[in-house]
Amino acid sequence: MNSLPGFRDFYPESLALRRYLFGKWRDAARRYGFREYDGPPLEPLELFTKKSGDEIVRQLYNFIDKGERAVALRPEMTPTLARMVGARHRDYKKPIKWFAIPQLFRYEKQQRGRLREHFQFNADIIGETEVGADAELIALAIDSLRSFGLTEQDVVVRISDRRAWQRQFAAVGIGEEQMYEAFQVIDKIEREPLAKTREKLAALTSKVDEVLAFANDNTPRDELKDLFSKLGTRAMFCAVDFKIVRGLAYYTGIVWEIHDRKGELRAVAGGGRYDTLLKQVSGVDLPALGFGMGDVVLTELLKDRELLPKLESELDCYVVIAEESLRPNALALIHELRDAGLAVDYPLAPEKVGKQFQMASALGARRAVVVGPDEWAAGEVTLKNLATGTQERVQTAALISKLT
Repeated sequence: MNSLPGFRDFYPESLALRRYLFGKWRDAARRYGFREYDGPPLEPLELFTKKSGDEIVRQLYNFIDKGERAVALRPEMTPTLARMVGARHRDYKKPIKWFAIPQLFRYEKQQRGRLREHFQFNADIIGETEVGADAELIALAIDSLRSFGLTEQDVVVRISDRRAWQRQFAAVGIGEEQMYEAFQVIDKIEREPLAKTREKLAALTSKVDEVLAFANDNTPRDELKDLFSKLGTRAMFCAVDFKIVRGLAYYTGIVWEIHDRKGELRAVAGGGRYDTLLKQVSGVDLPALGFGMGDVVLTELLKDRELLPKLESELDCYVVIAEESLRPNALALIHELRDAGLAVDYPLAPEKVGKQFQMASALGARRAVVVGPDEWAAGEVTLKNLATGTQERVQTAALISKLT
């Protein structure tokens, strides 16, 4: 039986890659002073419909549970964060800088870089209105990608500001009640034919050319000038691009997406300011901003750039038991090595020495420790480097220092 479409099995080698990604993300967040949190994967359905409307339900894994509650697997982390912060915001000094690596679920059409479940690096700042917070998040996203070996030649942060768009929409006669629809048109501007975009805009304003000219004018405006000055050297990764608006309705200010320079993949990351969401979800009025970076697209990008690491085995040594009568002695030695923090494996059943060496190589052990009768009688073992084939006899009392 196969796994469900859009879901993944993580065999040891793919789980090792996942741990590698998570390790880089956690290290970047630590260096920026973010604290890790998590929440439940199952939430009340209302938490998501309150933020995004009933139309989001078709994208969710939702059902009625045994307590007759309408629930859903989380499609994103921001509503959970808003709920959690709203419940205990007085317990934390502002600004709050938190991150999480949740598994998220969406019933969507599968394509390259998109599955129906994925893990995501989320980082958010709560309680800060200054543009320095926007710069901090963008710099964190950039530095997390730099830690994988990606450079400004590989990725670009495309930055926009919904406030500038709101002023532009007002200037061409698009009213407040039509702005959500207008943002949706701009959000799809690169995915739909120009004729269709013009048709949609024409239903909202007669000044279609002015709107399109604004979308293609990448001159930094107002808050974006301050943002770029605060980004410092990280600004080399960034570009103003008003075609980026982020489709979700709750964004209120600076928004941005990270794309591969070749334009072959979906957005690697995206985020922005959502100053009204906490009040909407929890009743607590706090400014906020954040981003998400998915593991599926990132893995595709690292693969394309040949930056996926060769993940070595974590097995420090394999103990070869040359004579079965020595098994009790070997087990005592194995436990001593494990107590010292070493990763050690050995044959659980009697096996020929040659087969034991084959297993050591198959498991990726760096070295083999041979427990043989002659060596053991002299208080020694044979230590073999499985990569080079070189070996030496070592006093058992000195083995730990040799292996560490």
